[in-house]
Parts: sequence; structure tokens; C-alpha cells
Amino acid sequence: MKVLHVAAECYPLLKTGGLADVVGALPAAQRQLGLDARIVLPGFPAIRAGLQDARVQASMPPRLGSGPLTLWQGNLPDGVPAYVIDAPGLYDRVGNPYADAEHHPYTDNHRRFALLGWVAARMAQGLLPDWRPDVLHGHDWHAGLAAAYLKQTPPTPDMADAACVFTIHNLAYQGLFPASLFAELGLPAHCYAMDGMEFHGQLSFIKAGLYYSDRLATVSPSYAAEIQTAEHGCGLEGLLRHRRAALSGILNGVDETLWNPATDPTLPGHFDAEKTGGKARCKTALQAELGLAAEPTGLLFCVVSRLTEQKGLNLVLAGAEALLAQGGQLAVLGSGEPELEAGFSELLGRYPGRVAVRLGFDEPLSHRLFAGSDVVLLPSRFEPCGLTQMYGMRYGALPLARRTGGLADSVRDCSLENLQDGSATGMLFERFEQADFGAAVRRAFALYAKPQAWREVRRHAMQQHFGWVGPAKAYQALYRAALKQAA
Repeated sequence: MKVLHVAAECYPLLKTGGLADVVGALPAAQRQLGLDARIVLPGFPAIRAGLQDARVQASMPPRLGSGPLTLWQGNLPDGVPAYVIDAPGLYDRVGNPYADAEHHPYTDNHRRFALLGWVAARMAQGLLPDWRPDVLHGHDWHAGLAAAYLKQTPPTPDMADAACVFTIHNLAYQGLFPASLFAELGLPAHCYAMDGMEFHGQLSFIKAGLYYSDRLATVSPSYAAEIQTAEHGCGLEGLLRHRRAALSGILNGVDETLWNPATDPTLPGHFDAEKTGGKARCKTALQAELGLAAEPTGLLFCVVSRLTEQKGLNLVLAGAEALLAQGGQLAVLGSGEPELEAGFSELLGRYPGRVAVRLGFDEPLSHRLFAGSDVVLLPSRFEPCGLTQMYGMRYGALPLARRTGGLADSVRDCSLENLQDGSATGMLFERFEQADFGAAVRRAFALYAKPQAWREVRRHAMQQHFGWVGPAKAYQALYRAALKQAA
């Protein structure tokens, strides 16, 4: 089975969030199962620079204002074949792939990501003479038009139509554009309709993916149920309920070779679930690196996240003084909403030695934070899957998380019954309210005050496996269903 993943970013070439981790790991896991999985990506500078053994595969006339248009093929560092759309007029911009230096989305994003979908559809229609995918697998709104373009072109008599699978990584990001831009996309007029990509008088790229794809997936079973409700459906709950028979929830995995504290080259000490001495060394080194007081027995909390209200960082900021008053330390790595960045920076100024803040993102530092911290904070308003809690558990940083989406599916609360049967892996709280977050923090201190119980929970958390083999097999089954439906 030949599978073409369609995405805007891919680790290690370009990463702004968890989407890149998934796209960078899932195809490799699928290839180990015998699938011929490949990726097509926009030609952002970092992606072009990271493509290995690159060679031209096709040249095409300008499309969607692209100017000269070339499709390159090469490999990711792990050997997965990747195609890169070289369209300098649309993609050759320094910095963030989606927005300018002032964080304003590029005004031509509709054409930039329509081109990604259009090229993917062309590949499914036989653009390359030596390789044609059986399945187009689009990821998030950036790839939403791949299925729309494909479904508007009938297959040739000698070539069956490819099946389309679409994964929702975060329904809150929908790719919305003014309806006046529809004519630029080159789609038939009937696509701009309620039964199509029209959404409250706008264009919705994610709705196009949801409407035109044969099968839908999202990144955890709980989130699959949540997005069919008004609270989490972002206005698309009606369509998702209508398509619920085609919707699956498949929990993401993590690359357990990359995220392994026993071998991680970024760490000053190595450890595993049974031999944890290296974690103490990592904590001492992290406190020194971040300018925190050297307190080997203190409880060190970390945040590795986009700094947004959706991630619940307003709860962390408002609850920080109570956390520090109980003897904790707080280390923050991330960037995002200016108010939160300013709030954490101000907190650092008031509590030097107790608080550390690094604005921006630093991949090696994120590994050291998980290895050196005791607790990773994930108080999200909603969380489709989340990978941070999985990284934390791998590295012995217990998740303190809200019971929502993938957090609910992957973290077991340290309730009395879970402590009794040895299944606890972290702290969960229910409501997105300050009091509930504060109570969970106090429970973390209470558990930490019982060293034997803490070690048992940490050991069990580190023994959890979140590899990609299970999700890869689940997607393989989904592809078979999509192919059967598309036939």
C-alpha cells in the first residue's frame, strides 16, 4: 500500500508544534510495517535545506500565483522519502512558516496551502510516472484541500481514485479565509456551499478536509467524542456528528528512540525506570543551567508549551505564587500570547532563583527540562492528544493535567484506588478552574512527601509505552476502510 502524507511541517526539518513530531514519526513506523509511506511538504527554507539527496522529480506550470513550480524528491534523515514543493514566490520567507514577524498570518496563506493540496492531488492522479499513492493522508487544515481537489477530478478509466484520510490534530485551527478569495482556488463553484467548504460565510480549509475525505481521524479517542459536542466542536460539531461513522480516535505515539532518557545525548546523566540515579544528576544540572537554587529535594515543576490560554497557562501563572509558597520551583519554556510571556517574565523578576523562564523554543533544553523536573504541567482547556505528557512520563516527570482529550486517555490519576493497584502515572483534575488546578498542585506535594509512593508512581509512569507501532497499525486498518469506501 502506497501512502502520501500531506503536511505543512515535519520534524526534524521544521517544527512549530506537535504536528511536526507526528508527521516525522508516523511514516517511518508505517514503513516498518511494510507500507510505502512518503511525505509531501511545502518548500519552506528550513525544509528545503534539510532534504537529503534532493533531485528534481517534476516541473509544473505556475499555479495559484506560485511562479516557477518544481517538485523535488529526497529523504528525511531517517530515510523516509519526502517530496518538497519548490515555489519561492509562496514559500521562500524567513522565519515562521505561517505568519510574519508581527505574528500576522500571511495574506496569501489561502494560496500557499491550497498549492500543497493541489500538488498532493496531482500526485494521486499520476503526476509521477514511477509512484502514485493509493491513499492521501492529510494532516490539519493546511492539507484540507487535497481531498477537495482530488474529488473534483474524475479518475481515468485505467486508474482508480486514491482514497482520502484526514487527521484533525487541533480543530481550533481551521484555516478560515474570506469568501471573496474562493475564485483564486480554482475549485468548482459548487464547492463553496454548506455541503462543501463554506463555513458561516467564509472558506474553511479544515471543513473541506472533513467533508471530502473518505475517512476521518483525530488524535485520541476522547477528543473524537469531544469534538462532536458544542463545547469542543468549534462550530463543526454538526458535520462531525453526521460523519461519526467515518470518524476514529487514534492516540498519537512518540518516537521512543529519540525520547529515551537511557540514551538521550542531550542529557548530563542517563537513567531508566529501574536505575534513576541519572535523573538526580539531571535535576542538579538543570537548576544550575537555569539559575535556580540548588535544591535537590525540592519539587521542580516545568512547562514546555505554547504559552496560550488554551494550554491553561493562565492557570499556571495565577497559581504560581501558591506553588512557590509550598516550596516548589517553576521552569517555563515556550512562547505565545504576549500577555502570558510578559506575566511569566514579571514572575521571574519577582522570584529569582525560584522561577526560570526561557521564551522561544529550544529542543535540547526541552529534553533536559523533562529529565530534570519532577512534574510537567498540562492544565489545558482542551487537548486533542498532547505529546508532552508522554515525554514527561518517559523522563520521570509526572504529568499534572486536566482530564480532557488525550490527557485523559494517557494519564492515570494518583487516586487511592490507582495507587493501590499500581496504575497511577500522574495527577488529573476535572474542571478548568483555578481551585481545581491548585488542589492538584497540593496533591502533587502530598504525594512527593511520601517518597516510596512517589517513586512507585514515577516508575510506573516511566514504564508506559507510547510507541508508534500501535497507531501505525490502526491507521493501516483505517486506510483499508477508506480504500473500500473509495472503490
